[in-house]
Amino acid sequence: MIYRALVRPLFFMLPPEAAHHAAFGALRFSMAVPGIGALTESLLAPSEPALEVDAFGVRFPTPVGLAAGFDKDASGFGALARLGFGHVEVGTLTAHAQPGNDKPRMFRLPADRALINRMGFNNRGSADAVRRLATPRRIPLGVNIGKSKVTPEAEAAEDYRTSALRVAPHADYLVVNVSSPNTPGLRDLQAVEKLRPILAAVREASEEACETPPPLLVKIAPDLSDEDVDAVGALALDLQLAGVIATNTTISRAGLRTPDPESFGPGGLSGAPLKARALEVIARLRRAVGDRCALIAAGGIEDADDAWARITHGASLVQIYTGFIYGGPLAPRRIALGLAERARAEGFDRVSDAIGSAI
Repeated sequence: MIYRALVRPLFFMLPPEAAHHAAFGALRFSMAVPGIGALTESLLAPSEPALEVDAFGVRFPTPVGLAAGFDKDASGFGALARLGFGHVEVGTLTAHAQPGNDKPRMFRLPADRALINRMGFNNRGSADAVRRLATPRRIPLGVNIGKSKVTPEAEAAEDYRTSALRVAPHADYLVVNVSSPNTPGLRDLQAVEKLRPILAAVREASEEACETPPPLLVKIAPDLSDEDVDAVGALALDLQLAGVIATNTTISRAGLRTPDPESFGPGGLSGAPLKARALEVIARLRRAVGDRCALIAAGGIEDADDAWARITHGASLVQIYTGFIYGGPLAPRRIALGLAERARAEGFDRVSDAIGSAI
């Protein structure tokens, strides 16, 4: 209530990107004060055994994680872990440092509880992140890698390979992002014939870089056709991927309450408007892969009901981003505890027992 009535309105007085830097900077600073981080974690991190999830050989303390895009440079995942997340995914990191697209490049749509962004993978590069990725952490860390804007499509596999060589030794799981709409031509790489060599190159690099390579996942867009979703599922099984993350942002503007959303220009829409399609994609993937491949749900998750729907339709884990912006720092705890309550109400001993139960 305090966040929504007081803190959020103050941050929303700032431009979105400035508000992000201010809030994230304040979080990192406060969590570095002796005693504050430990106290925050003791208050916010759920400790219910019913929330623990084992997915692709990694144990997660809760199913609720933070999606890539918030901590682009892996500069504050330790501070974020104090807020009760079950995992944090950093990035997207690219082989070459890049400034991203011109500003302004992030916009709020409060009437839709949504954001539009065309950030363009702004980051200091995967090489710059390695030192920070090597620091100890309390929860699983996912590392999301993408294609550098300067790299032509024909060299995409090598670009991803370069980042994988650098970050794989420090990742609890590794994500190939081919689904952001803000890098020209990137989504074309979701086509199976283009995606296969990229995933093969990343896997080979991971095996070269570390004795035990991290589980490999791919992140897809909600705008894929049903047939293409099925094709990605088949590819994931064929290549024995650890999982699929569904979904990234959408380029659709259908059904928005915000007047003239096209005035914001191009970019990916995230938040509540993605609920229906993101759930459809998770359910379709579950039917395609069964329990042979783990699914992570993202897109439009705001509360425990949203998260429960994704889990019962096949997701092992869920991720929030826009729901975190609008819901505040208590959102990961609130959603996780709500999941435990829903599981008990539905007769499940553990939240993970409900995975796919609605399919």
